[in-house]
Order: sequence, then structure tokens, then C-alpha cells
Amino acid sequence: MFDLAALTSEQQAAATYDGGPLLIVAGAGTGKTTTLLARLAHLVDAGVPAERILLLTFSRRAAAELTDRVSSDEHGQVWGGTFHAVAARLLRRYGRMLGLEPGFTVLDQGDTADLLALVRDEVREGLRNGASASDTHTRPVKRETMTAILSMCVNTQTPLSDVLRTSFPWCCSHRDELRAAFGAYTLRKRSRQVLDFDDLLLCWLALLQDPAVASQLQARFDHILVDEYQDTNALQADILAGMAAGGAQLTAVGDDAQAIYSFRAATQRNILEFPSRFGATVVKLEQSHRSTPPLLATTNALIAEAPPEYRHDKRLWSARTGQSRPVLI
Repeated sequence: MFDLAALTSEQQAAATYDGGPLLIVAGAGTGKTTTLLARLAHLVDAGVPAERILLLTFSRRAAAELTDRVSSDEHGQVWGGTFHAVAARLLRRYGRMLGLEPGFTVLDQGDTADLLALVRDEVREGLRNGASASDTHTRPVKRETMTAILSMCVNTQTPLSDVLRTSFPWCCSHRDELRAAFGAYTLRKRSRQVLDFDDLLLCWLALLQDPAVASQLQARFDHILVDEYQDTNALQADILAGMAAGGAQLTAVGDDAQAIYSFRAATQRNILEFPSRFGATVVKLEQSHRSTPPLLATTNALIAEAPPEYRHDKRLWSARTGQSRPVLI
């Protein structure tokens, strides 16, 4: 049992909410993890089988920390992990619908970069030996940069030309070479039953676009809980929409003011648009247990500078004492 009496009234409202989709907007130091754990424990204590709960987190450590606290022989095991880990688990069960055998291999980031570099060199060699007018005498795009470009295209669902123009303008002259390399990379993976991290999400979404498979995936869970929702990308938001379309109650926790992973294709729009996209109730955690009033006053003033359409309206406060003014160093 989780001691709900130890929570603030805001945290209790979020933990025990019994309705449709829920967005918990949690300011810095307001006990986000405690609240999410309390909600998870409350659902299990209320009789929801643990295996009917899907918990999606930003890191494996966070998933283990949360699921270990509520999973037991009596209650069963919560489905918990990162988006990519859960995707791999689902694909090993349902991947044959996409032509994937259960024993497929997942490339880590280093292997992905190495394979991209290999096919890039093959493409450049082919261009040299052919009649193409492409300039293959320039220095090739670095493997790490190729990985970042391809990942940005996949996770934002944006065409290569647009990604190059907005985020990698120094690579625009390599567009044709990159397009050919990415095509060859995809064919190589398919022939070898290999997926990279981004493929895991793409294939999960592809399963949800097949009505017969989607109904099976949706029927597995009664509740879906998502941590650090401000760090999700467009592809992950589409996956959640597909998973929740079968009636599972969706709860997301996050803070729009802590959205810092846009370089990984995360978009703040996900958490800003969550209430309208899912018809969600919003519960705010505004009592900070970490900071003092002078620091929070500064924080609130800075956050208020953002236009209303770029933030969830909240005002952090603290019962802690402290008079020292913040110092900018």
C-alpha cells in the first residue's frame, strides 16, 4: 500500500484521479516521481492487474525504480520501460505481421553509425564509377552526422530536404548522396532482419496502423502512464494516440518548462497540445519541495515571459523558509 496521506492535496488529486485522460503538469521539485509512483500504486491497490498497466519512461533506471515498487508475486508485473524497450518487446510478439522474425537484431548507436558509413562509401564509389554529375570529391558527411540527420527525419516525420535546410544546412550539397545512402541502409537492414532504435518506434506505429493487430495491442492495457512527456517526439505521441484509441486511460506527467531535448527531435508541442488532442483533464503540481520562495519568484517571473500559447500556466510556491536572493554566476 502507498501512503496517500503523505502526499499534498495536489499530488493526491493526481494519484487518485478516476476519469478520462489526465495530464499532470509538474513544476521543478514538486514531487513528480512520487506522484507517478503513487498513481501507479493506487491503480494496483484499486484492483487493476499490474500486467494491464503500461509504464513508459525516459530511462531504464526510472522504469526499474517505479515498477519494482509496485510489482510482486501477488500483483503481477507492470509492463514498464522506455519507448524503445517496450517496442522491442511488442515486436518480438507481433513483428511477423511486418515480416520480422522474433529473433531480429537491434543495432546500437555505434553499429548504426558504422553501417551508415559503410553504405555511404559504397554509394560514393558507385557514383564515381557511374555517369552521375554528383561531386564525390568533397569530404563525406561524418557518420555521426548522418545518424543524427536520419534520426531527425524519422522522429519528426519530416522530409530529408527540409531537415537539411533547417537543421543541417552545411550538408545540403550532399542531399542526393545522403538519400541514396539512407535507401541502401534501409535495404541492408531489411535483408538481414536488423532494426535500429528509430525502426523500433516506426514498426510499433506500423503495427497500430493494421486494424487487426492494433486491436490486439490496445486490448492488452487498461492504463498507460507516461513519464517526462515533454521529452517525447511526434512519433511517440502518435504511438500513444494509437495505443489509447482502444479505450486505455492515458496519464502523462511532465513540465513544459523543462523541455530541453529538441536536438533529439523532442517537441514541446506534445505536452502543450495534450489536453486538446486527448480531451484530458489537467492537474498541476505547483508546490515545490526543493526551492525557497526567492528562487521560485525569479523562476515564475522568467517563465511568465513566454507567450501563453507556449506554456501551461502555473505558479510555483514553497512552504520552505529562506530569504537569500538568487545569485547569477
